[in-house]
Amino acid sequence: MENTIQFIQVTPQELENRIIDGVKKMFSSIVQKSDDDQLLNRTETAKLLGISTVTLWEWTNKSKLKSYGIGNKVYYKKSEVIAALKPLNH
Repeated sequence: MENTIQFIQVTPQELENRIIDGVKKMFSSIVQKSDDDQLLNRTETAKLLGISTVTLWEWTNKSKLKSYGIGNKVYYKKSEVIAALKPLNH
């Protein structure tokens, strides 16, 4: 059985708007996902967290943050940096 969709009483403008809205939703989820999987260098990671690169190095050595490297370059996954943040109970 072939899947078909019928549009009854939908103007061309309404159809166009529905298609545009669908594409925007799909694009938005793709952009969000790729943004979270982004690799950050040490300076970008420190800036994201509002700390110095020395503090970032200390946190990495204490295994508070996981780093990745290629050659002498060090990177952090943005999603993992954000996931490492923990709520404070005051």
